[in-house]
Amino acid sequence: MHSDAANFHLNSHLTTLASIHKIHHTLHRLNLTEDAEQASHTSACCSRAMPPRKKRRPTAGDDMSAKKSRQDRKIDSPLIREEETFSNKRCLEWFYEYAGCDDVVGPEGMEKFCEDIGVEPENVVMLVLAWKLDAQSMGYFTLQEWLRGMGSLQCDSTERLRNSLDFLRSVLNDSTSFKLIYRYAFDFAREKDQRSLDLNTAKCMLGLLLGKTWPLFPVFNQFLEQSKYKVVNKDQWCNVLEFSRTINLDLSNYDEDGAWPVLLDEFVEWYKERQMS
Repeated sequence: MHSDAANFHLNSHLTTLASIHKIHHTLHRLNLTEDAEQASHTSACCSRAMPPRKKRRPTAGDDMSAKKSRQDRKIDSPLIREEETFSNKRCLEWFYEYAGCDDVVGPEGMEKFCEDIGVEPENVVMLVLAWKLDAQSMGYFTLQEWLRGMGSLQCDSTERLRNSLDFLRSVLNDSTSFKLIYRYAFDFAREKDQRSLDLNTAKCMLGLLLGKTWPLFPVFNQFLEQSKYKVVNKDQWCNVLEFSRTINLDLSNYDEDGAWPVLLDEFVEWYKERQMS
């Protein structure tokens, strides 16, 4: 009986130890699994959040000064772009400084406009500007002409137009552009219900366009003053430019049988008689 009791206690003790060992082993395995899963999860998250960096060769522009310069450009460039970008709103406000409540800049507004940009109304650069705006009437700029023309020039303020005056003057040095401006001037200056320019207006416009570049203009102007002509038509107008470009100052290469208008035939005859006398 004693032996059976001893065996019972031993078996109970061994069973308890085995259970404890099993529980400990299970807990240890679970801890290891959780640690592994957590490590795997952490690694995956890090991989998604931080992709592996690609190696690249260093360049000369990687020094600190270059980086600082690039940072400065990033900071300053939006401001520069905003200042340099043409603004329709500014251009519109600028227009109404001279138009008042109207949709057209008239003679009074034009006088103030010329004063602000520092150009006399009779200066040839104003004709070039009108050509750029495709203005239809002398002394007037409509809202549509203003916005279209100033937009093409990228001018939305007095200061910007002042800075563009040298460019507008330089356009006259291009022979093709000059010819276009010369032809434009005829329609720009004439009365819209007339097909020709009155003589006084024609002389003023010729003086503006050819007075400083055609040595024979002074004597041609004298011829017009004493002639029977009261108007200049478009064919005569266009041929005067061609004459000034192709005929020698002594008129030696002028062909009287050529397709010149009678106006120029009479000028050549008048000039030769004047030279002989």
